[in-house]
Amino acid sequence: MAAPHDGPWLDDAAGRLVRPYTVSNGRTRPSSRLDLLSQVMATGSPPLGYLGPEHNEAVGLCEAPTSVAEIAAQLKLPAVVTKVILSDLLDCGALTTKAPDFHHNPTDRSLLEAVLDGLRRQL
Repeated sequence: MAAPHDGPWLDDAAGRLVRPYTVSNGRTRPSSRLDLLSQVMATGSPPLGYLGPEHNEAVGLCEAPTSVAEIAAQLKLPAVVTKVILSDLLDCGALTTKAPDFHHNPTDRSLLEAVLDGLRRQL
């Protein structure tokens, strides 16, 4: 029996009832360049046409700027499928995106030191 918060696509015993790549119609390449740390946010414009329940759920998760990785985790979908869904929403104007601030230098020493400090505090 599906849990009420999971909708018709998840079942407590069986798990996901629809294969992840079915959600993206088998597409594995998003039309927009998205990084796992890219921030996406809803524009308030409804998507034109029917896109699917995962698209609607993704828009709902983007009321505040949210990373692609966080949305993938919330949707319980692979990152590449989530990127395709988000690209669809970007293409129709329902979402806007912002690249990560450190995109120009992903190996910034201060960023790596902050991650290391955070990991040490967890141990």
